[in-house]
Amino acid sequence: MAKDLLLEIGTEEIPAKFMPGALAQLESIAKSKLETYRVSFSNVRVVGTPRRLALIVYQVEEKQTDRKSENKGPSLKIAYDEKGLPTKAALGFARSQGVDVSQLVAKDGYVYAIVEEAGRPVQEILPILLPEIILALSFPKNMRWGDLDVRFARPIRWLVALYGNEVVPFTLAGVASGNMTQGHRFLSKGPVVISSPDDYFAKLAEHHVMVDQDVRRRVIREQVESIAVDQGGVVSIDEELLEEVVYLVEYPTALYGRFEEKYLSLPPEVVITPMREHQRYFPVFGKDGKLLPVFITVRNGGAEYIDIVRHGNERVLKARLADAQFFFTEDQKTPLAERVEKLKTIVFQEGLGTLYDKTLRLARLAAVIARKAGLPESEIPTIERSAYLAKADLVTGMVYEFTELQGIMGREYARLSGEPEAVAQAIFEHYLPRFAGDKLPQSPAGRVVGIADKLDNIVATFSRGLIPTGSQDPYALRRQALGIVNILIDAKYHLSLTEMVQHTMDLLGIHDPDRRTKLIDEIGDFFRLRIKNILTEEGMRHDMIDAVIAAGTDNLYDTWLRAKALAFEGGTMAMQRAVQAFTRAGNLAKNAITETIDPSLFSTEAEHNLYQAYLSARQTVAEKLHVRDYVGVLKVMAEMAGPIDAFFGAVMVMVEDMAVRNNRLALLKAITGLTANVADLSKIV
Repeated sequence: MAKDLLLEIGTEEIPAKFMPGALAQLESIAKSKLETYRVSFSNVRVVGTPRRLALIVYQVEEKQTDRKSENKGPSLKIAYDEKGLPTKAALGFARSQGVDVSQLVAKDGYVYAIVEEAGRPVQEILPILLPEIILALSFPKNMRWGDLDVRFARPIRWLVALYGNEVVPFTLAGVASGNMTQGHRFLSKGPVVISSPDDYFAKLAEHHVMVDQDVRRRVIREQVESIAVDQGGVVSIDEELLEEVVYLVEYPTALYGRFEEKYLSLPPEVVITPMREHQRYFPVFGKDGKLLPVFITVRNGGAEYIDIVRHGNERVLKARLADAQFFFTEDQKTPLAERVEKLKTIVFQEGLGTLYDKTLRLARLAAVIARKAGLPESEIPTIERSAYLAKADLVTGMVYEFTELQGIMGREYARLSGEPEAVAQAIFEHYLPRFAGDKLPQSPAGRVVGIADKLDNIVATFSRGLIPTGSQDPYALRRQALGIVNILIDAKYHLSLTEMVQHTMDLLGIHDPDRRTKLIDEIGDFFRLRIKNILTEEGMRHDMIDAVIAAGTDNLYDTWLRAKALAFEGGTMAMQRAVQAFTRAGNLAKNAITETIDPSLFSTEAEHNLYQAYLSARQTVAEKLHVRDYVGVLKVMAEMAGPIDAFFGAVMVMVEDMAVRNNRLALLKAITGLTANVADLSKIV
């Protein structure tokens, strides 16, 4: 009879940001291990709180599934002698498989052993399987404790392992498994006995633990939104903050607190950042969208002594806001432009000067990019000024204390220093996008300075040999490269990546030809993968992506346009026919040794027709490429399918007459070259 399985790993508080990944791993590893051990089950559920990771496997069969395998042995020539008697090779193979030599089966010139293995009772398997699941979990940072070799996110304090109502016995990290868990650290009155997986959730609920993270998330959201309404406002629930709070508490109780209205005179971000980033508070806004002097926090416990908890939270926030007000007042005593000189005291990267040096590079590089992008000359002064002031807020007291406010405070201090609004906005925007899904810069100066800043970071870091590998990307270069690509697409900027990298290397003082060539290739490959990822996320087929990338990726926005055109046309029957025709032509065109086409060597009507179709298409394609009408180009290619098919139906290309053969190959090469600037159609399946 199938029974449910429960595994709970009780620990010291695990960092909240570790939990989503740990639970996902726990589910994946458990399924894989159960399959490896041939343990049948219906489904798996994982839940967790800061102090526990739990796995519930439903309907686990009492016995492994039987296994029958057909194992290949030596060839028949080696397995048996001339008299048909088994050799030492056959005898040894049979012995290694645990079967009698007479049971070997001949098949396909080899001998096979049919091995049947009866399933063992699951109760014998689980004491081995469960520790393997636990030890397979990995975390961003692991701990060791005592003199143990076991590594885990935090010390393991208890283990619950139940198959039905029976304990699965094993010992890990000096802790023996059992049926006793722990309730809430403060509200529970001692160990909690779990009699079976069925009563796991109910028992913990009795001891003030909401073990299901989805339940906690819903409860927190409902409580926070309700309190905000009671306080005359609405709450802005940051989903990332909510996810973190979910894994900070086991028994959530939301409460509100207040702060002095005088702090509302600070920029809203200055108030919200200490709340959200440092204290994990939710800000509350009025119906007019303005910040209210109210915050909401979530306590890990019940409603008892809630006023004391509220007062403590208010005191902590008051101290934070007092600091912010002090820094804001002090920072205004020095205009933003006068802080640029202080950037000379901050190293940018080892061997690459200071942030002041970077600032000067940004102003020059941004102006080059702006002109290459076709922006009017009237925008250049704003762009250069924005680049010059872009990093000045890094030496302010506010940003030193609250680093999350870089760019935001630059914008505010630029306004207070009398800088034009376009400059102030660009200082903020040049950091965008800051994370996946973040908004993109919208002003010309913000876009151009943002591209220049990110490109300078990428080229500088690559020049030091610090290229992201695997999951290692300490300088967030992948995010910055994605940001550049998305900005180029959003702004519709046609820029040469190679030219931009070359200008950046000039400003960084990288002049060695071999080194420059290597960097251009490495950075080109890096960006090629980014545009490929963007197109994949947009749902484009991999073969179409490869076809577009094969036609070049130096102009990243142009690559995106070509991909969109191919995705639009690629599903039509006409385009599918064109792909087949151009692929066939391209396969033969590889043999071409000349590009010269001599119409006088044509001997069939099909050749003349194809040549005339080519001449007409070449003119039309040139016109459409000039205006980047790639859908139009592909439609012309589709119209070429008929003449190409007719040509192959009437003409033998690889004839003995070399002049005729080469002339026909040259024609095919010219035809396939029509698509070279859009996509390599031969790569489309």
